[in-house]
Amino acid sequence: MPTTEYPELTRFLQYLQFERRYSRHTYISYENDLNQFFAYLASQYEGVGVADITASMVRSWLAEMKEDDMTSKTINRKISALKSFFKFLLKQGVITKTPMTTIISPKLSKRLPVFVEERDMDTLFAHMEFPDNWGGRTERLVILLLYSTGMRLSELIQLKESQVDAGNRQLKVLGKGNKERILPLTPDLAVQIKSYLQDKPIRIEGIHQVFVTEEGKALNPRKVYGFVKKYLSAVTTVQKRSPHVLRHSFATHLMNNGADLNAVKELLGHSSLAATQVYTHNSIEQLKEVFKKAHPKA
Repeated sequence: MPTTEYPELTRFLQYLQFERRYSRHTYISYENDLNQFFAYLASQYEGVGVADITASMVRSWLAEMKEDDMTSKTINRKISALKSFFKFLLKQGVITKTPMTTIISPKLSKRLPVFVEERDMDTLFAHMEFPDNWGGRTERLVILLLYSTGMRLSELIQLKESQVDAGNRQLKVLGKGNKERILPLTPDLAVQIKSYLQDKPIRIEGIHQVFVTEEGKALNPRKVYGFVKKYLSAVTTVQKRSPHVLRHSFATHLMNNGADLNAVKELLGHSSLAATQVYTHNSIEQLKEVFKKAHPKA
């Protein structure tokens, strides 16, 4: 593996895992992207050390990926991984300059976040029939919590009972980069979560997650994807029907109802306003639609 030929890469990955405490998903993405790059170097530039890597070598790798019809989003992720790696080497004094200075990321096509209309979410919770068993109860509460808090699927899967404060109607969520944030709960949702925890059918030692199966095991992300898609398909025609669409819907509905942008940023756990501002475009589109329907000259 390339990591054995490049001990600097091994040290960087250990830094991400143990010091930055990146999530397993993020860590694996970095590992795969960087291993691909160093595998390419090994095949094209035999014996090159990290201090000898040039911008032209990086560009030739990026060009190869572009020829393979890799998306701009994926290429940008790989560029980001390389930038982080060489920045780490600079701080460690392994190199004196980074080859990434002149590397330009490809432009991304701007797409508005897909979201489910408020009336469709109302229909889901008011009229959709969920199975009258533990599985159905879990499915309904999972969808309600994703939509009511905007939390990520990974955050929901890992949510522990100790992170629930039903009395104060709030959750303490551990997000990206191990950052904690507090999410408020409506009185009704707090009661539902408290009742759900009290009624757990089986408790397995070592499993402290809020949401479990009838066997007491933690929920599988793929299973959540499956039932979210099933229920959203019954109430909406939007093409994407994933847990992340519920997060988009949460943010969009807040913005459409006049929520402060900074407040939405904090609720979503974004590190900068730039990521949150995309939801203002949905809000503007909503205003245009209202104008189009209501104004006599529209």
